[in-house]
Amino acid sequence: MNVFESINNTSNKATDIGEQYLDKTQEYIKLKVFQQVSYTVSMLGKALAIGGVLFIGLIFLAFASAISIGDAIGHVAWGYLIVGAVFVIGALVIYKTRHLIDSAIIKKIQTKIFK
Repeated sequence: MNVFESINNTSNKATDIGEQYLDKTQEYIKLKVFQQVSYTVSMLGKALAIGGVLFIGLIFLAFASAISIGDAIGHVAWGYLIVGAVFVIGALVIYKTRHLIDSAIIKKIQTKIFK
C-alpha cells in the first residue's frame, strides 16, 4: 500500500501545482488585459484632446490664410477656394498613402501589445 499512497500523494501535489499555475495565469491575464485597456483608453483620450485643439487651430489658420490670400489676390472668394483646394489635395494624398499609415499604426500597436 505504500506505493499506492506515494502515487496518490504525488498526484495530489501535481494537482495542487496545476491549480496554482492556472490561478496565477488567470491573474496575469487579468492584469495584462487591464494594462492594455488602460493604455488604449489613455492613448485615445490624449489623441482626442490633442486632435481637438489641433483641429481648432487648423480652422483658424485656414480662415486666416484664406483671407490673407484673398487680400493678396484682390478677391477673398479666390482665397477660400485656394485654401479649400489645398485641403482637398492633402486629403487625396493621405487617402493614397493610407496603407503606409495603417502599417505604421499596426507596428506601433504591435510593439505595445506584445511587449
